[in-house]
Amino acid sequence: MPNWLNLSLNILIYLIMAVGLLGMVIPIYPGVIIIWAAVLIHGLVTSFATLEIWVLVIISLLALAGTLIDNFLMGGKARQAGASWVSIGGALLAGLIGTFAFPPLGGLLAAPTLLFLLEYSRLRDSTEAWGITKGLLTGWGLSFVARFLIGLAMVVIWAVWGVR
Repeated sequence: MPNWLNLSLNILIYLIMAVGLLGMVIPIYPGVIIIWAAVLIHGLVTSFATLEIWVLVIISLLALAGTLIDNFLMGGKARQAGASWVSIGGALLAGLIGTFAFPPLGGLLAAPTLLFLLEYSRLRDSTEAWGITKGLLTGWGLSFVARFLIGLAMVVIWAVWGVR
């Protein structure tokens, strides 16, 4: 592959990765999957060698962890604050639907609103329902930090691989 084409491909991959990283501010945004897809595209275009396959395996495991950490931290913090599993499931579903129906803010508004309403209807105590909702929001903050760091690690691993 000519140098100018390889450079253009690398710049495109870095731009896609930047979109993946910066978009992680929005909960439920598949930033780590976007970064993973960019790595996969690069590998398919440039042909994988043995080392690159292992790099892709490591990046794939990080992408899986980044995808799962969202649900564990958000749901875990809400559960720790006292939310029922039904409310957590409803909030996560509302967040997913809201993100697709009214991007980018739909999910941000739908999940905590539904969690509050479900918990208020279950407990009949707005203070306790708000405390549970704060738990979900705390989990969102923690999951953003975790996903961002995982995404950054994926980009750094790819950059080290790409420097070869």
